[in-house]
Amino acid sequence: WHTGSMTRRAGVLDAIEPDPVALVHPLDLQRLGVQPGAAITIASRRGEVVLWARADDSSPVGAIFVPFCYYEAAINRLTNAALDPYGKIPEFKYCAVKVVAGGEVARQGSYGGGQILAGVAQSTI
Repeated sequence: WHTGSMTRRAGVLDAIEPDPVALVHPLDLQRLGVQPGAAITIASRRGEVVLWARADDSSPVGAIFVPFCYYEAAINRLTNAALDPYGKIPEFKYCAVKVVAGGEVARQGSYGGGQILAGVAQSTI
């Protein structure tokens, strides 16, 4: 259920946020030379994903938040698969990553039609 199989079937929710995003503090975007809305590549020792950068003043400088609901940009592929010895819960909350400008964001057909609705709203179709 961490791939949007439930929430992304809701057309309204999918229309609001149809594409994978990373919330990044504006100072970090500035350091990277990236404008909000541009593609960024986030990589760890375990893999990489490409998402759209969103400026977010509430994100701590030096940290990035990525929702895990996008199967086309499955951020948990970057995290450590080690389990907590007591709760057997994967360590999905923190991961050291490298962020660079650019990359090609994967597109998907959208569970709930959000990309279609968003495209109509932006007159891109």
